[in-house]
This record gives sequence, structure tokens and C-alpha cells, in this order.
Amino acid sequence: MEKQQSGLIGRPRGFDADEALESAMLVFWEHGYEGASTAILTNAMGISTTSMYAAFGNKEKLFRRALERYTEGPSAYFARALQEPTALHVATAILAGTVRTTTRPAHPHGCLGVQGALTASGSGQAVRDLLIAWRNDGYRCVQERFQRAVDEGDLPPQTDPGLLARYLTTFAYGIAVQAASGVDRDELRKMADAALRNWPLV
Repeated sequence: MEKQQSGLIGRPRGFDADEALESAMLVFWEHGYEGASTAILTNAMGISTTSMYAAFGNKEKLFRRALERYTEGPSAYFARALQEPTALHVATAILAGTVRTTTRPAHPHGCLGVQGALTASGSGQAVRDLLIAWRNDGYRCVQERFQRAVDEGDLPPQTDPGLLARYLTTFAYGIAVQAASGVDRDELRKMADAALRNWPLV
């Protein structure tokens, strides 16, 4: 359906919900959940507070939608990495994707899923718990992939998939924190390379 041309009588031109959600995601990514005030959000989204609540519900619901968009967009490298043929390729792709995503010039540095609500007041506790669950889900996915690698003989039989997955995800989250602190992409890549030098091989 075509949008109404300006000047015609009828409902005002509606905003683009997809673009508004993209803008909200970037605000949460840059400012964190509690730092992203309603005023900052609506200004970035180009809509009124009434329109924001009508379209997305409250701020917490908007954040949940923004996190979904982040997972399916900037953070989609993670799901793709799990499809790599070997555990080492998986780890390499996860760290490379983390470095790339957390240091893009046109985006906020760091990771929405890591720094969105590391600390939170009472009103933000649900979002903090949401992000803890988001990170734990990522860890479990890697653990399951590494368990398959052990079962298939791609990793040594004595390998602890849970410990290896915790090592990798903790390092990846650390990269995100360093990126947000201003460490440049080249240095982070060198850190990632160093972390993989002692990868367990069969």
C-alpha cells in the first residue's frame, strides 16, 4: 500500500517502525538500558512518546525488541560461526565476528548484550536478567557445539566442552569491553590470535 501523499486529508503519514527500531537499538547499544532516556530514544526514533508506547509498549518491551534485532543483525555472526566445520573454525569465527562488530566505525563500540545492563537499579533488573540469560544462551550453544566436536573426534576426548566454551565466550565478552574502552581493532585481533594459539588439537 502506498503512503499518502503530503497535503491530502486523512491520517498523518506513519513512521517506519523498522527504522525506528533500528534507531532504538543503536541508542541502547550506545547508552545502555538505563542511560537511554525516553527523550533520547524518541528523538533518535523521530517519534513522540505516545507513538513509541503505542508501537512498542513500554521501554523494557522496546529493549527486548531491540535486543532481538541486535541478535539477528549485528550479532548474527555468532549463529553463523556455530555452523563452521571444526571447533577451531567456530572459535576463530566467533572472535573475528566479535572484533569486527564491536569496533565498526559507524556503530557504537562494545556489545549491547554485554554492556546493556551490567548494573541496574530495581526498575532495570528485568533487563539485567534478560541479558544474563542472553549471554548464558550463547555459552550453552557453544558448549553444545564443542561437545559435538568431542563426540566427532574434532577435539581431544579429554576436552571439557563446558570449560572451553566458557573460556571462549568470556574472552569474546572481554573483547567487547575492551572495544568499548577504546582499544583499536588491530590490537583486538592480535589478542584473539593469541587466545587461539594453544587451541586443543587432536
